[in-house]
Amino acid sequence: MSEEKIIFILKIFIGIGLSLLLLGHYLLEYAELPEKMGVTGIVISASCIAFGLVFSLPTKMYLTFLLVKRESNNKEQRLLAEQKMLTTEKAVLKCTTNENKVLDVESAKEK
Repeated sequence: MSEEKIIFILKIFIGIGLSLLLLGHYLLEYAELPEKMGVTGIVISASCIAFGLVFSLPTKMYLTFLLVKRESNNKEQRLLAEQKMLTTEKAVLKCTTNENKVLDVESAKEK
């Protein structure tokens, strides 16, 4: 399975988790489920919140690890590109200094 597909599925899981968290909060605070149903209402609300956490937190951690991995790969690629640029600049400088030395020697011979 490709990384993009995994990320899409994980985002769906995060959405489900957040929805369950909000549903649990709604049942506790606004629907007054514990007052109406007693202990069963508390268990239902707490279950919604617990499953919401189970769905959302691990997927967030995994996505964070993926983003950190991508960032480190991008930094490595940038460093390699900078090193290549520096080596080409050094090569160009060597060529120009060698040409200047040749020109200086030729001008000295002419004098």
